[in-house]
Amino acid sequence: MSVIANGETVPAPLPCTIEQFLVHQGLLPRSVVVEHNGEAVAPSEFTERPLRAGDRLEIVRIVAGG
Repeated sequence: MSVIANGETVPAPLPCTIEQFLVHQGLLPRSVVVEHNGEAVAPSEFTERPLRAGDRLEIVRIVAGG
C-alpha cells in the first residue's frame, strides 16, 4: 500500500493516521505542515486523520533560523 507524498509514491503502513505516517518517515509531526488531498490539516488533527491508499500529501518541513 502506498500514498503520494510530495509527488512521489511512498510505501505506507496502511491503515494509519497522518501522524503514524510521518513518524514512519522519520519526521517529527511538530516540525511539518501537511496538506492532505488538497486540504490543509491542523497539527491537532494528525492523530485522527486516516490515510488511504492513493491519498496525496504535501509535506513541508518547518525550518527556523536567524
